Amino acid sequence: MLGALAAATPYPGSLAVVVGVVVVVVVRCATGRRKNAQNRPSVVEVIDTTSQPSADFLVSSAANPSGLALNGLNAAYSNMLGRLTAAPSLVGVTKARRVGFFGPAGTFTEQALLTQPDLAQLQRIALRTVPDVLDAVDGGEVDIGFVPIENSIEGTVNFTQDALVFDHDLVIQREVVLDIEHCLLARPGTALSDIKVVLSIPVATAQCHAYLRRALPSVDIQAANSTAEAAQMAANEGAHGVAAIAPANAASLYGLDVLQRNIADHEGNQTRFVVVGKDRIPAPTGNDKTGVVVFQRADEPGSLIGILQEFAARRINITQLLSRPTKRGGLGDYCFIIYADGHVSDELVADALRDLRTKQGDVKFLGSYPAAGKHTQSAREHADQRWRDADDWMNAIRARINR
Repeated sequence: MLGALAAATPYPGSLAVVVGVVVVVVVRCATGRRKNAQNRPSVVEVIDTTSQPSADFLVSSAANPSGLALNGLNAAYSNMLGRLTAAPSLVGVTKARRVGFFGPAGTFTEQALLTQPDLAQLQRIALRTVPDVLDAVDGGEVDIGFVPIENSIEGTVNFTQDALVFDHDLVIQREVVLDIEHCLLARPGTALSDIKVVLSIPVATAQCHAYLRRALPSVDIQAANSTAEAAQMAANEGAHGVAAIAPANAASLYGLDVLQRNIADHEGNQTRFVVVGKDRIPAPTGNDKTGVVVFQRADEPGSLIGILQEFAARRINITQLLSRPTKRGGLGDYCFIIYADGHVSDELVADALRDLRTKQGDVKFLGSYPAAGKHTQSAREHADQRWRDADDWMNAIRARINR
């Protein structure tokens, strides 16, 4: 059905993975948020790299754009626009001193975090799992969180996406894309033929599945909480014949040798990470994504096409479509996650989301934030201008009505 829809419309609605608006469509009308009062986040270590008492987390954003025509947006979307924060070059910043990340030290997550100069200045709190990071943001133990959400080989990191959709009311504030190089690490003196056990997080071993079958067909593959934790475990005294799939920098951190570099099954391996916070929405940069969760009124023929057409009719480019079970209602109760170009402050994006909220059961906002990569908004900017021109034309006609 999706292929037929993409082929049938001249609008930019292809499902190629680039940048965009995140929409999650679900068949229920209420979101369930997991309670974690008794499960406090497990801190692995605190990495304090700040040379000053505090640092500012600069959200790439701007105040509500002047001249933005709300044109009857409902209160929910007026509230979204009211949460826009100022750009670094303007007056507003979101104060942040502590950033929680998926640890321990040496993970790809920490590498990606350190590519962001403002985040690198903050006190880094390494947490054991992605849910621990999100719980720490929710509970105020850290100001913002930094977690992986998508990989170019294995696709969506489901435990991150599901937690943001079903378990937390956090807002995505930025994304970062990092090139990934998986390496096989072991204690000094270990030969490939000595390896009996390979440790790593399951998403990493899945990305190296063909290499492991070819080079180490009889090894026992065991799960770790992260690539860096796998390196820690392989470095332990007595861990003879144990290797880890981890970043090359983890070798120097934990005293291991790199036995083989770049063992992923496909070239161009990249992972997308997101910064999450509790409230503020970065203002538009011209190259943005937005996320919402749409709960359908009913699961019926044509309901998905109806949702996608809200974007196609407004020339909003849909770039990725995912489906996930809603965790309740048994088999057949799924949600659909859609990525497309734009920001909630764009008139056409806001109009599409307003119509979805009107026609569907409910809408949960996941955030509008700067997208990684090159600028992709020229078609959107032209569409927005045409929409404003058409709105002016209609207002002029309606102004002539006798009162």
